[in-house]
Amino acid sequence: MTSMDEVDQQDQHEAERHPFDTGRFREVMGHFATGVTVITAMEDDGPVGFTCQAFASLSLDPPLVALAPGKNSTSWPRIAEAGSFCVNVLAEDQEALCRDFAVSGGDKFAGVGWRIAGNGAPLLEGVLAWLECGLVVTHDAGDHELVIGRVNDMGVNRGRPLVYYRGGFGRFES
Repeated sequence: MTSMDEVDQQDQHEAERHPFDTGRFREVMGHFATGVTVITAMEDDGPVGFTCQAFASLSLDPPLVALAPGKNSTSWPRIAEAGSFCVNVLAEDQEALCRDFAVSGGDKFAGVGWRIAGNGAPLLEGVLAWLECGLVVTHDAGDHELVIGRVNDMGVNRGRPLVYYRGGFGRFES
């Protein structure tokens, strides 16, 4: 039987012989099309949010979602502190909104229509769908955090999604 220390040493030796190609990994993963979301919350000083492409449904029973904010995010710690958040699934005409929420700093909500969702988080105007969530747990995940949220309410609007694929935005055609 092999111990965990022996497995770690084997992994380290393999990495020294064959360094991992992060550029190639990014290229390969870029071939997986995703939707685009903006995660929002309300703190004492006002609304906070960031663009998040790493989002997925996790469980139906209980209803859980997963998202993965980068550890260098300045918005995520403020959202985590709030304890509840809204996942705003962007519509095909919201690329500019996506880009505005992807930058660090500044007033991302300037000129943006929104209202308070049932859990107190900002619900952005014109989104394709939304999920009101409570923070369940956060796990360390390399250069990101893996966040699990429990869905408490949700809704949809008519339209099509904004799609991210191979480093650019696109539209979904059925």
